[in-house]
Amino acid sequence: MDSVKPSAVSSKKSKLARTFAKVLHIRMLSGVSAVDGVEKRKRMTVVKNNGVADSESDSFDCSDEDQQERGAMEAFLAKLFASITALKAAYAQLQYAQCPFDVDGIQLADRSIVSELKSLSELKRCFVKKQFDLLLPETAMLSAELVEQKSVVKLYEISVKKLNSQLRLKDSEIIFLKEKLEEAKSNTKVLEKRMNQSGPLENLQLSAINSNHMARVLRHAVKTIRSFVQLLIDEMKCCGWDIDEAASAIEPDIVYFKEEHKCFAFEAFVCRVMFEGFHFPNFALPNESLPPDKNQQKKLYLRRFAETKSLKSKELLGHGQKPSSTFAKFCRVKYLQLVHPKMESSLFGNLNQRSVVSSGRIPETAFFATFADMARWVWLLHCLAFSFEPEASIFQVNKGCRFTDVYMKAVTEEVFVLSTQPDLRVAFTVVPGFYIGKTIIQCQVYLSQSQQQQHNHHVNPVQTKQR
Repeated sequence: MDSVKPSAVSSKKSKLARTFAKVLHIRMLSGVSAVDGVEKRKRMTVVKNNGVADSESDSFDCSDEDQQERGAMEAFLAKLFASITALKAAYAQLQYAQCPFDVDGIQLADRSIVSELKSLSELKRCFVKKQFDLLLPETAMLSAELVEQKSVVKLYEISVKKLNSQLRLKDSEIIFLKEKLEEAKSNTKVLEKRMNQSGPLENLQLSAINSNHMARVLRHAVKTIRSFVQLLIDEMKCCGWDIDEAASAIEPDIVYFKEEHKCFAFEAFVCRVMFEGFHFPNFALPNESLPPDKNQQKKLYLRRFAETKSLKSKELLGHGQKPSSTFAKFCRVKYLQLVHPKMESSLFGNLNQRSVVSSGRIPETAFFATFADMARWVWLLHCLAFSFEPEASIFQVNKGCRFTDVYMKAVTEEVFVLSTQPDLRVAFTVVPGFYIGKTIIQCQVYLSQSQQQQHNHHVNPVQTKQR
């Protein structure tokens, strides 16, 4: 074979480049778009003056032959862009036919692609040999534009089909998830029915209490804790508190999956205060005496449970009075521990509630009523825990330990969906768990990735409070 000289190749490349530059220059002067090939030239106007024909094309100083050559080149470019657009449409059709797999559609798209590639090859041959159709360039341009617009419409139609397929897929997913939701609701009802088979919480006997009673009371306690936390956050927002900064102060260096998950930091703080001293028989009330006999103590706790369960917090406390019950003392102690003077002053503009509580009376406010309802269920939980033989013990898990569903459950299941890391670790304990004999009531934890968790792989996961 004859070798190709580099000079010859360079000469051909330079010639091709000059030709394209000339074509683009012609397109710019004529106003034809390089994207869609749509002719935007102003129609030439012919004015006769003494039998001489003038037009706007005279401004280009081109001869009739040049104008004919320019028109032919414009028609050629219009065909080129029309063929490229048709090739894109055929390729899009091929992609669409592959999923779901459509043999006929793939073959049809394949034939269209081959046809358009042949058209492009023919256009290349004409360009190289300068074989342009000099007759009726306007008609050729309009025909090419029509082909291009049809290809664009075909592209949009394929896009619509793809979107409809995705919509049908999403509808199927929604139906599947609804079925799963109904199944979960059905399972929840079955579990609730099993738990309720242990009997009502009223008129309990020492020999009849079991872990199901404890789980039911804990569920009510957590519900009231969340109601109080929501009220507290709403009050803080109304007073212009920075919730993000407050959450970071409670639980630093935590990466939350969602902004609204920061409420769990406040829940954890409230639980820590409300359950502090839970492992002591007198619930950390220093002046409370208990019977020395263990059996008598258990009867006392069960009697307190029955009395507290039968009345609402308002009836137990007697607003405006100075109640002397053990539960009233518990409420006063926990309120003063939970609500800091600076917080109360910021939220309510004064320390009136704190002064009333410190004097032994009960404030008649919605805020304290919500707090008292929460305190009532925590008190009930403590009474029931010390009615068991042996007593139920409270525990929490250490920050940074590996998640295990034996001792823990996630306070929100969203983290398993939102997390990109399979190895989730405990950011903090929100609600403590309980041991009742050999039965474990799982603690509720928030799972995340904090900066400090990476170094705590080998810590003991469970901390049990001992008396």
